[in-house]
Amino acid sequence: MINSFALKDDSLLRFPFQKTDRILKRAEYVDLSATGRATRSDLFIAVVAPSRGERSRLGVTVSRKVGGAVERNRIKRIAREHFRLNGRMLARPLDINIIARKAASGQPNQVIFHELQKIFEELSRN
Repeated sequence: MINSFALKDDSLLRFPFQKTDRILKRAEYVDLSATGRATRSDLFIAVVAPSRGERSRLGVTVSRKVGGAVERNRIKRIAREHFRLNGRMLARPLDINIIARKAASGQPNQVIFHELQKIFEELSRN
């Protein structure tokens, strides 16, 4: 049986967020922080380095200083969704670690999405 929810939003089919789109291992995060360059905004820090693979990958770091589990998970969901929809606009494959700052806590979804959009626009220019 086909999931009727997935058929309502065909962007899920066109732009999936797969395991290959994620930075998974601690060693990859450590390597990215050592070799990458940082881009800062009011709500996020993005550490970026060229990807070794053919695709851009995303890692999201939200510490307990930002808020409780519900707030941290909400920020991570929004960041992953933004990458899923806009990750293909990057000029070349990049490994990106989005680190949430304390100011991201309590912000409306649209503000977080807009802030991520500014970061991705800057990354696509460089």
